[in-house]
Amino acid sequence: MYFISIGKDGELIMALVKIRDGESFESAFRKFKKSCEKAGILSDIKKREHFEKPSVAGKKKSIAARKRAHKKVRTGGFKAREQE
Repeated sequence: MYFISIGKDGELIMALVKIRDGESFESAFRKFKKSCEKAGILSDIKKREHFEKPSVAGKKKSIAARKRAHKKVRTGGFKAREQE
């Protein structure tokens, strides 16, 4: 079983599962889903499901950066924890 997807930079992402003799379909399918999840194929497909304008993508990116910065301030950041 294999699945091929194209990543954001144009590189190919592939999930491959080798099936042993006598292995059930359910276990092989479980392995396949896990390898797809590790490769990030499903999240990539969901991102590409609908077109997002560059201005909207930039807004989402800046909002996410603001949230990360706010969380870092709220939790004291990584360096503040080391000093305690």
